[in-house]
This record gives sequence, structure tokens and C-alpha cells, in this order.
Amino acid sequence: MENERSLVVFEKHKIRRFFDENHEIWYFSVVDVVSALTDSVNPRDYWYKMKIRVQTYDGFELSTICRQLRLKSPDGKLRQTDCADVQGLLRIIQSIPSPKAEPFKQWLAKVGYERIQDMSDPALSVDRAREYWQQHGRSEKWIQQRMMGQETRNKLTDYWKDHEIKEQDEYAILTNIIHQEWSGISVQQHKQIKNLKTQNLRDHMNEAELIFTALAELSTRQIAESVDATGLDENALAGKIAKNAGKELEQKTGKSVVTGHNFLPPEKQKKELKGNSDES
Repeated sequence: MENERSLVVFEKHKIRRFFDENHEIWYFSVVDVVSALTDSVNPRDYWYKMKIRVQTYDGFELSTICRQLRLKSPDGKLRQTDCADVQGLLRIIQSIPSPKAEPFKQWLAKVGYERIQDMSDPALSVDRAREYWQQHGRSEKWIQQRMMGQETRNKLTDYWKDHEIKEQDEYAILTNIIHQEWSGISVQQHKQIKNLKTQNLRDHMNEAELIFTALAELSTRQIAESVDATGLDENALAGKIAKNAGKELEQKTGKSVVTGHNFLPPEKQKKELKGNSDES
């Protein structure tokens, strides 16, 4: 619990945050972010007046993108505090007239422009993904496997979408069934082994994990297609396969396909390890 209410240093300012385990989302204290970006002597009053100003001139109520969470205040007591996730914070920052907020606004403009480009030319988003993985030290072989696995995943979700799987919760349920069938553990347990929180599990898989994930999803789609599986229950049955290949490889090599290896930077790795230790 202490890790969930831990502090993040933003330049010289401390930003209180809370991790929602169920939805894997970080929430940050809005008042702390306002203090860091404005150097206001009274950030709580600044935030109060800012909400009024935005509602008056922009017609938008910033409170609608915030959650009230109990965070530790300077006096050591837990108090209800306005918090927002990253998307909410970026919207709030857009309304802060401060030189410190300007880099965020320019970055948002850049990302927005890139997104428009991707919509008109989807190949650009593929190139950006490859460049992102290269910048993070992934090998060309790993990148190729990751992208092939994503294509396999997309074909499976396309099938689900056309066969009465509409809700995101149902996508998550089916994904977990497939993952547990080939790996013997849930997606969340796999992330815990790798000391991950909000990071994408597949971005931290090794070669074997990527291959077996893709094999499981490919097999699931082909079986579902062969019986025209429709709805959650029928597709769940189709997903319960792809276990044997992984078990045979483990028996021959004496090594587990599932590993704790990840691609977290050393400093991030230390923080995640410490956080998991605190929670245990």
C-alpha cells in the first residue's frame, strides 16, 4: 500500500500518485502537478480558480476527469484529493498558462499531428513502432517477431469482433484464457513475474514467449473458424488449446518458456522490484 501512495519527483517537486491495481492505471495528484508547473504559493486555490475559469470560458468542467482519492497530506493524514490519470492530466495542463507547461503543449501538438498522419497513411504508425522498439534496444529479429505476433493478434480480434465479442471485458477474458492455457499462468501473474505494472506485457517478452503467444492465438482463431464459434462461451472453448507445444519444449530444454526477463531500464527495474517487494 505504501508503494501505491508513493511519491514521484517532478524536477524538484514531489507528485503524489496512486496505482489502481484493478485497471492498471496511475492517478496523480492534480494539486501537486499544478504546484510543479506554476510555482503558485497556493496551488490548491490556483486549482480551484482554474476550474471556474475553464468552465466559464471553455464550457468544460475539469472535475469530470478527476477522481477523489485518499492521499497522504503534508501533515501525515490521508485526505480526499483530486487526482487524474495521464490523459486527464494532459487535458488539465493544456489550460495552465505557464512557461513550464508549454513543452507539454508542444508535445501534444506533435503527437496529434503524427496521429493525423497515421490515419491518412497507416504504414507510418508501423514505422514509428519499429523506430520506438529500436530506440529501446530491441533487435531486428525481436522486432520482426513482435510485429508478426501483432498481426496474428489483429486477425484474432477481427474474428471476435465479427462473432459477437464486442465488450473490452470479454476481449480481456478470452485473452487471459488463451494465455493461461499455453503458459499455465494468467496475464497478470506473468506481468508480476516480470515486475511490470502498466507496461505492455508483449513488449517485454523474450523470443519463445512471443512465439508461443502467437501460436496460441493463431491456433485459437483457426479452431474458432472451423466451428464458427460465436459469442463468449464458444470462443472461450476454442481458446483452451496450445499447451502441449510449450510443455514439450520445456521438457527437452529443461527451461521454462515463461521467464522473469524484461526490457525495463536499470533504474526502472530497481523501482519496480522495490515496489513489488513492498506489496508482498
